[in-house]
Amino acid sequence: MMSNGGFNSRNGASGPSYINGPFQNPITLHPSTQGYTVAQPSSTMTHSKAPLLPAPDNYSFKLCQQATPVSLYQSPSASSMPNRPPEGRLEPFAPSQPAVHNHRMLLLPISQSSSTPPVSNSFCQNLQQPRSRQYEGHAHMSNAVGSSLTSMAYSLGTPTPLFFGNASQSPGPPASASNLPMPGHNAANAVPQTSYQLDRTLYGSPPAVRLPAAIGASPPLPPPGLLVSSVLAPPVADQNEAGPYPPQAGQLSTPAGTAYPSLEPGYQGIEGVPKPLPVLPPTQPYGFPPQQYQQPSVGPAQLSPSLSALSLQSQTPEALRVVNLLQERNLLPPGPIPAPTPCLPQDLQKLNCSPEVFCSTLTSIPQTQALLNKAKLPLGLLLHPFKDLSQLPVVTSSSIVRCRSCRTYINPFVSFLDQRRWKCNLCFRVNDVPEDFMYNPVSRSYGEPHKRPEIQNATIEFIAPSEYMLRPPQPAVYLFVLDVSHNAVETGYLDVVCQSLLENLSFLPGDTRTKIGFITFDSMIHFYNLQEGLSQPQMLIVSDIEEIFLPTPDSLLVNLNECKELVRDLLKSLPQMFTKTMETHSALGPALQASFKLMSPTGGRVSVFQTQLPSLGVGALNSREDPNQRATAKDVQHLSPATDFYKKLALDCSGQQVAVDLFLLSGQYCDLATLGCISRYSAGSIYFYPSYHSQHNPAQTERFQKDLKRYLTRKIGFEAVMRIRCTKGLSIHTFHGNFFVRSTDLLSLPNINPDAGFAVQMSIEENLVDMQVVSFQAALLYTSSKGERRIRVHTMCLPVVKSMSDIFAGADVQAIIGLLASMAVDRSVTASLSDARDAMTNAAIDSLISYRTSVLTIQQPGLLAPACLRLFPLYILALLKQKAFRTGTSTRLDDRVFAMCQLKYQPLLYLMLMIHPSLYRLDNLTDEGSLNINDCTIPQPRMLQLSVEKLSSEGSFLMDTGSEMYLWVGRNCNPTFLKQVLGVQNYATVPLNMNQLPELDTAESTRTRAFISWLREQRPFYPVLHIVRDESPLKASFMQNMIEDRTESALSYYEFLLHRNSLTSLKATFHKYGHGSVPYLWTIASLDDVLTYFLRSLPGWRKEDRSQQS
Repeated sequence: MMSNGGFNSRNGASGPSYINGPFQNPITLHPSTQGYTVAQPSSTMTHSKAPLLPAPDNYSFKLCQQATPVSLYQSPSASSMPNRPPEGRLEPFAPSQPAVHNHRMLLLPISQSSSTPPVSNSFCQNLQQPRSRQYEGHAHMSNAVGSSLTSMAYSLGTPTPLFFGNASQSPGPPASASNLPMPGHNAANAVPQTSYQLDRTLYGSPPAVRLPAAIGASPPLPPPGLLVSSVLAPPVADQNEAGPYPPQAGQLSTPAGTAYPSLEPGYQGIEGVPKPLPVLPPTQPYGFPPQQYQQPSVGPAQLSPSLSALSLQSQTPEALRVVNLLQERNLLPPGPIPAPTPCLPQDLQKLNCSPEVFCSTLTSIPQTQALLNKAKLPLGLLLHPFKDLSQLPVVTSSSIVRCRSCRTYINPFVSFLDQRRWKCNLCFRVNDVPEDFMYNPVSRSYGEPHKRPEIQNATIEFIAPSEYMLRPPQPAVYLFVLDVSHNAVETGYLDVVCQSLLENLSFLPGDTRTKIGFITFDSMIHFYNLQEGLSQPQMLIVSDIEEIFLPTPDSLLVNLNECKELVRDLLKSLPQMFTKTMETHSALGPALQASFKLMSPTGGRVSVFQTQLPSLGVGALNSREDPNQRATAKDVQHLSPATDFYKKLALDCSGQQVAVDLFLLSGQYCDLATLGCISRYSAGSIYFYPSYHSQHNPAQTERFQKDLKRYLTRKIGFEAVMRIRCTKGLSIHTFHGNFFVRSTDLLSLPNINPDAGFAVQMSIEENLVDMQVVSFQAALLYTSSKGERRIRVHTMCLPVVKSMSDIFAGADVQAIIGLLASMAVDRSVTASLSDARDAMTNAAIDSLISYRTSVLTIQQPGLLAPACLRLFPLYILALLKQKAFRTGTSTRLDDRVFAMCQLKYQPLLYLMLMIHPSLYRLDNLTDEGSLNINDCTIPQPRMLQLSVEKLSSEGSFLMDTGSEMYLWVGRNCNPTFLKQVLGVQNYATVPLNMNQLPELDTAESTRTRAFISWLREQRPFYPVLHIVRDESPLKASFMQNMIEDRTESALSYYEFLLHRNSLTSLKATFHKYGHGSVPYLWTIASLDDVLTYFLRSLPGWRKEDRSQQS
């Protein structure tokens, strides 16, 4: 079952620059260090590699990277690595390496060679205007009556969590770093309440406002003049975020649509299709007239009473407007879908973290786990911690203010009791305000700590003082490992890589200490001596790949500034050195072992370029793909690794602060499921270019060039760790992304980049009835390319609610889909693809059943959903048709695995385009509603449904899938558009392989190119443009993204809704009335037979089509 089982909260370090509130310019997202930065004197740096922080004693790991304590593995040749103190207990994977003199070594010159029925309960009104994002299973049942629906593959109501993430762990202590009890109502511990912050009341303690008697009385509350404080405890330091307090033994830091005029053609008169809903007048959820309630300026302590009073208002929030999915069709908004705004007081909401950086699947947190289980919605967080941001406050201080108990960083959601004391919003401990925190560097005034940048910004970056380092920060070190076998040379990729490096060598992030090195490999390993003083680079060949060694360890990684000319000479000569090679083998495993040996003393980034299946040495693989058995209706084989060599080596790399990025350029099967482990567990990135050839596939070449330029020049953080903390009572139990888990809750990230996303699943371990808000904090501790130790902190505050309607009203459908996608990837690997598909389907069914039975007070026929979840079934269908999860034999195994990697790794902004592409009509662009950015007019066409019926042979349509764009040209397209945009005379002259728009001096060309360029600039990677016509071989790829249409192996959206409605109605009836309601179906029929009963009304349905039911 996909579950949000229990887990623990974390501390850490995270992120890129960011500005609170909506971005003013979504195009220019260049990082900035403006703010309060004070230059820090650089200390003497050494090249030796020491452990970043104290590490736990040992590690263990499992297939899904269970978050049990694990240790950092040391390389086989650890004894030969100078200046590298161990991190934890060493458990080598392989025997130690023999002596160097037993190997043959050649010394050669280099020259040669992504209607409103009333609702019950309440939801907060008068929300702020939402901030807009830039983009827009059910297991087999028994035949027996006693078979419970709680045995479904996806059930958020199960108390026992199923861990399936990159890293998961068994439930642990609550998420606060302190295991202290919650503050009690003991008058002996009472502290006089003095609200120091102007216009901000205290929060974190029980509310001081009584509920109206008509609503229901709350338990007795302490008088508003008293504040209960917790018992002070000895300080607990972070395990891996070094601080001024030493850790204690045995302790862990925890811290809309338009109604259908009629049914679709072919569906009229179908038995079982509900009639249109009558339009009912709004009614009161209570039996008395609405009462007026004037909401005061409140803090979180008064939030719940305000919500309760607002429940008396008669108007239903837009998020809870009832939508009959079978009657309303055009549900897509015209533009990007806004993220829901948490129902917080305005002074808190304006300080909250941007949803593009830190968001929750539920913006209203249930009070209890039972309430969350009842809602059947997943609870989790999605992070983009190192995102490129337009503004980022950077603070330099001699000390960083943190809670002495849970080690939370001071943030906008803490409470100041007076000028000298503040209360932690995670563990509720009262802390002293340091003397130097009294000074405000912005206003240059003293005595206003609540006006400091740390209190005014939910995302902020600190330049860490010396207590956050155990050694000088490492330099930026880059190693490039290149496949030079015959197959690699034939693709022509080597010329592109060398040319791109030559062009961007001066733009590699770093400082005067930056190092660089190169390794090439085929059946042997080639090292390059670039030591200063040589007239030309020297190639050093090691032919014994069984026992790899470094020929000259001191001259293979060289200072880039000192040896730049030798590096340039090597890059110019490298493509010609192997043009005549006939070596077809690939010794990738030994090359990676050599890279690990070379990088271990310092750490850094390894960039591997591979073009075929490894065939020699350790890590050699055999082809596991059978094109005739790529997928069946139920399962896909070989999604898990064929060997654990690459995972073990990745863990070695992670322990030595080395990340491995993999570029896979191949036209044949390369077993990405196995090779991808080297990047997945070392916090690296994976790039995949199927059918790459510089001459035969120019579109892929263009994409590779653009991606490589971004990769070489983007921001990078080294030797990073990240921890997520949350309010006491909440816990985190599963992580998703590319990383390695250290000490159960700390993510080890040898490299962090601005394009990496993460997700976590959460549960509620303790009731939150005494809380009105909860907070989440992600902290990323990293070393910048300039050698500065920095901490990026993101803090988010969300309200706690006790009604089902409030929970549903705060659901973020895109965040839910992002989390479910990661969960489904893990289920596909650990169980089966069919289990994952069933689980995703059940996620939609169960949530709609819960909404129907728990929120709606008047039951109506049809498939009903709240407006905030109206796109949930559509997105689930899109996931089922996505490369990662679709059935059929048309999807290659490497393509499927790469799609799964993207679902786990990409931030939500880019992930949604991959799941549900955007479709626009371009032949009638106008300036109406356009944007004006840098004196450039950007048209804003309306997004269309992904259905062939929205296409017209007289038009031209652009589909944006995130990584690729398709411009489909109709057969009868307007000749004016063809001439003025495509530069051709008629449809017949449109080239079949056209992938660029000509720069024509026409208004239509300017508009079209401006819109496409604007879309491309919204993301860090470069989407290739394909011009598609009916005769184009890419037409099938274009049509496959028409999610709402039927395919050979999947239902159309309308058929999908009909099936889900049938099952939803059946399950809702079963839940409401029990076994007696459907005695025949549940005693003698299986679920498959029940579905067959409903499917028989569909035109063209056959018994053989049962595979389409999921």
